[in-house]
Order: sequence, then structure tokens, then C-alpha cells
Amino acid sequence: MAPTPNTKDMANAIRALSMDAVQQANSGHPGAPMGMADMAVALWGEHLRHNPTNPHWANRDRFILSNGHGSMLIYALLHLTGYKLPINELKNFRQLHSKTAGHPEFGITPGVETTTGPLGQGITNAVGFALAEKLLAKEFNREGHTVVDHHTYVFMGDGCLMEGISHEAAALAGAWKLGKLIALYDDNGISIDGQVAPWFIDNTAQRFVAYGWNVIGPVDGHDVAAVSAAIAQAKAGTDNRPTLIISKTHIGKGSPNRANTSKAHGEPLGAEEIKLTRESIGWSHAPFVIPKEVYADWDAKEKGKAAEAAWNDKFAAYKAAFPELAKEFVRRMKGDLPKNFVQTAVDTVIAAHQKGETVASRKASQLALESFTAALPEMLGGSADLTGSNLTNTKSTPNLRFDALTGDVVTNEAGQGGRHINYGVREFGMAAIMNGVALHGGYIPYGGTFLTFSDYSRNAIRMAALMKLRVVHVFTHDSIGLGEDGPTHQSIEHAASLRLIPNLDVWRPADTAETAVAWTVALQNKAKPTALLLSRQNIAYAAKCDSAAAPDASGIDSISKGAYVLSEPSDVGLKKKTQAVIIATGSEVQLAIAAQKVLAERKIAVRVVSMPSTTTFDLQSTEYKTSVLPAGVPRIAVEMGSTGGWWKYGTAAVVGLDTYGESAPAPVLFKHFGFTPENVADTVQAALTRKV
Repeated sequence: MAPTPNTKDMANAIRALSMDAVQQANSGHPGAPMGMADMAVALWGEHLRHNPTNPHWANRDRFILSNGHGSMLIYALLHLTGYKLPINELKNFRQLHSKTAGHPEFGITPGVETTTGPLGQGITNAVGFALAEKLLAKEFNREGHTVVDHHTYVFMGDGCLMEGISHEAAALAGAWKLGKLIALYDDNGISIDGQVAPWFIDNTAQRFVAYGWNVIGPVDGHDVAAVSAAIAQAKAGTDNRPTLIISKTHIGKGSPNRANTSKAHGEPLGAEEIKLTRESIGWSHAPFVIPKEVYADWDAKEKGKAAEAAWNDKFAAYKAAFPELAKEFVRRMKGDLPKNFVQTAVDTVIAAHQKGETVASRKASQLALESFTAALPEMLGGSADLTGSNLTNTKSTPNLRFDALTGDVVTNEAGQGGRHINYGVREFGMAAIMNGVALHGGYIPYGGTFLTFSDYSRNAIRMAALMKLRVVHVFTHDSIGLGEDGPTHQSIEHAASLRLIPNLDVWRPADTAETAVAWTVALQNKAKPTALLLSRQNIAYAAKCDSAAAPDASGIDSISKGAYVLSEPSDVGLKKKTQAVIIATGSEVQLAIAAQKVLAERKIAVRVVSMPSTTTFDLQSTEYKTSVLPAGVPRIAVEMGSTGGWWKYGTAAVVGLDTYGESAPAPVLFKHFGFTPENVADTVQAALTRKV
């Protein structure tokens, strides 16, 4: 793309809209979009294949602004190229209910592919996007029929590279040879605290070469032709390496007094400086006014329609040649489950009831996965170097491997690639990559690690909840029940902490049947991520009472409500109604059942409620919740973890753990911390005595 007066005006339109919007909001980051404007002209004006009239076109290139604080860059681009983002939305930047939030938000603004702001996660999401594209291409493309073929582009800054997650993501991108991933690094040397040189001295080029990336530059980030040529070079690469383009820029480009300073980073330029900037860049137009000829230069609607129409013709030919593959591709990209999924789920849960196996719930998860991964080819599993402990692998999901020379997906005799990813010890990277895979479409990602390490991946879990993504986190070793590994690995506060994340479903199932139901609900939930908290130690199958799931029925309806009556009081000879309710989760359900028997011997009638998902139960009707937890009956909760979250149920007592654990065999720890039938029974009896 040769530099012309048009490209200069195109870039200045971004600068003007950015500084005007930030000034009007009296809040925001004008410097990054002003500095990256020329880079944006090179990419969006010449290379990016997209259709503003259909932001969901399956084969569009994906663009991710990883340094999301520069959000006015993408808002300006979306507006100028023809997306449904009118100028009034830019005028309402950072205002209530506008489509131009402080940082780009997926699902709010058309054309925004992922929510960015927490630095480093955008580039990591991009690795997930690129991985999904590569795997879908291998799975669906056929000779002469290439229907999956697009690039993933990322803009990122110093902050993204300083965050440790960028190391995790970039290393995997190199190992996976994601040749269609192209990242443009806005190397301006400025962050909030000023010049980054005293604390950011990495040799970025050598770092990415070591990861197995192709590195281009540094190039002049304000030379549109140079940036465009670098992108063209990256696209033409034949070695399947991802590419980093290092673009030297000036933050706040065009501002006489703020350029190259931290003041350009995170505050409005001010009316006087904006006036001077307009004079400096030769932009005489009023705030939010873009000349018609500049709009015309930017308008990508017709070009985008033509690109999609050409792809539609390709897909029509593909559909004629491979009708079943085409149908499957459409289903997968829509995120719909196969028509036989419900029956598969029912059969899986019924089998769990009938077998009544005593296994750890992590094993129960694998048993359910054997069924679901066989039925759902879109399930893409993985583990952060704990496959043998998380049990996320199945017969249907061999390890994903790439040819060391070509980078191609290694396939079996049937031409199928692996579906289980060895992420290495990269919990945060795994979680954010899964978000990118889910955002791209075509796969349902799930990944495993120990529950205590959910702390490493927590912000990516939060982002999945914020974006309403179907991502499943398999967290095993969920309590002091893991034993000898001690306090560093024993989860205490983690279940309670995860339950605090809005829109995250958290399940802690008590047996094989509940685990299968938890997986069923997770897979059906198109707009929620799920966390499964699973035990290391074996748990006996919990026989269900008539009002719950009988062995000849699935019980999905009752269990999927998050809590249900597991066991009613036996005949204790008193003919009394229920005197207390024990609420328990996970492995502690067996403890509650044992305590129920002890209390029956003491002539105390107790109901046991299994509550595998507090987050799901809390959404049920008042009528249902009262049927499970009757009013006026004392409630005692039992869970090997923080007690704080249980008081909201009006509990009279909680048998829990508000200290860290100890290193010892699990049975020793249970007795030491009071997780015995006798102590639970004593706690119930004491609560009843206090009531009297």
C-alpha cells in the first residue's frame, strides 16, 4: 500500500476521533490509538478480510486489540469501515449503555471479537482463535474445497508483553506452528509510569525467535507502506511460523506537547492541546466530523460483501460435494449440539445409576467424558501437565500433535487429528486460550488442573463468565482429601471464591450420576462457563430417594436444579417430621448420609440434601427451593472448605474449614479437622438444642 494523501487522512481520522471521544468523556487513553493509527490503515485498509454488514461471517479474518485500553482505535475503525456503530456511539464513549465501553467488550459492539483490557489476554485469546482455525481447516477442508482459511491479527503493546501470560501463549503458538497468527507490536516505549526502559529491557525480537516465531522489524510504525509490506511478508510465509511485526511508534503521534510522554497514555489531551494537534496534523474539521471522501476511503462494506459472496460460492460447491460435512460445519459454527445429545446424556446418567460405582469424581468425570467426547466431535480437551491426575483424556481424544517440520496436524489412519491438548504447566495460558477457541467457534474447549491452581487462571475464568462463553474447567483434587501433598495443594477457599464469580456455574458433584449431570448441564450451557470441582479420593455412589433420581430414571431434572433431596429420614420410631436438614456437596455427601444414620440412632429425623451446584440452585424458583429446604427447619451445611458462603442459606451451623490444611493421609486429616459422622451428628444435635 503506497503512502498517499488518502492514507494520511485515513490515519488522522482515527487520531481525531480518538482524541475527541476521550476529551468528551473526560476519560480514556488517546495516546495508543493515535500512535497505532498508521498501523491500522495498513492492516484494515489493505489486508483485513471482513464484512462490516455481517460481523459473524464464518471465514472472516479475526482482529484483536490486545492493548484494549486503546479502545477508541477499534471503535474508530468499526465506525469508519461501515459497521453498525454510528457516530453518536463514539460521542457516547464510556457512557452508560453505550456500545463504546472503556475497553472493547464482546457481545456489546459489533465487530469486537473478544473482550480485552486485562493485558496479555488478548494475544492469548488470539492463539486460541488461530488454533481453532488450524484445527477446523484440517478437519473440514478437502482437496479443491478450502472453506476454512483466514488469519488472526493482533495489535499489542508493551504491557501485553510484560504480563507473564504472553510467554505462555507465545511459546504454545510457536510449538503449534500457527502460521496464520500475525501480531503487530506497538513498540512505543511508554507506559503509565513513563519510559519503560528502566523496568522492561527484554530483547523482544530474540525472545520471539526463541519461541519459534518469525520476527519482522523493527519497521517504522508510521510508514503505512512499510507496515503493509511487513504484513504481506508475514502472510506469504511458508514455514508455518506465527509472525511478530515490531512496529516502532510514537504514543500520542501528532500531539506537539504530549507525544512520547506518559500523559498521552491515560488522560485526555485537553482542549488547547487538541487544537494544537489539529494544526500539527493538518486536520481542520470540527470534533466528530469526518469528510465524505475519508469515509469513502475507509468504507469496506462492498469489498466485504464481495469477499463473503465469493466464499459463499465456495461453500455452495463444498456443500454439493460433501453435504454431510457442510451440515456438520454449520452446526458446529452455530454452537448447536447434535440432535442425539439429550438421549446420549440420559443414557450416560442412567448407566451411572445402574452401575453405582465407587470412584473418585475425577474418574466419574472421565467416565462421562468417554460418552460425551464420542458423541460430540467438537469437544476439545486438555490439561496443564496433569492429564493423568485430571483424567481429561478419553479413547476419542488422542493427544494433539503437530509435525515438527511442516507444522501440519498429525492424523491417524482415518485422517483424524488429536483432540486432547498438552498445555504444559501453563494454567493461565490454557484458560485464556480456551476462551479464544470458544470465541472462534467450532469447538467446545475444556481443560484440567488442580483446584488450588485455579488461582493462576482466575482472571481468564472471570473473562469467560463476562463474555458468556461455553468453556469447561475441570478442577480436580478439590479438598484436604488429596492428603499428603499438604496445604499448598489443598483447596480451602477456592470453591467459595469461584462461586462468587457472576455467570460462572460451579459444580461439586457427589457421585458418578451427579458428575454426568454436571457435564450435561455444562455442555448445554451456551452462555456460561462451568467449573467442575472433583475429588481425588474415591466416593461411593449415593442411592437416591424416590423423590430424586431412582436407578431406573436419569434424575437429570432434579439434579440439574443444583440441589435436591437425596435421602429422607428413615423410620426412627418417633413418627416425627424432619427435624433438621444437612446440606452437603461432593465427597461430604457420604459424610452427611453417615451422620444421618447416627442421628437416627439418637431418634433424630434428618433430611440429607445434596447441593452439587449452589450457583444453579440459587437461580431456582422460591417454590422449588422451599421444597428442598423447608422453612422453619434448621439447616446444617457440610463442606471441606471455607464456611462463609453457607450462611446465606440460613444455616444454624457449618461444618467446614477456615484454616489451611495439613500434610497427612486423608483419613487422618478428616478426623483431625472434624469431618466425621459423629462430629456432624453432634453439630446437628447442638444446633437443635440451641433452637430449643
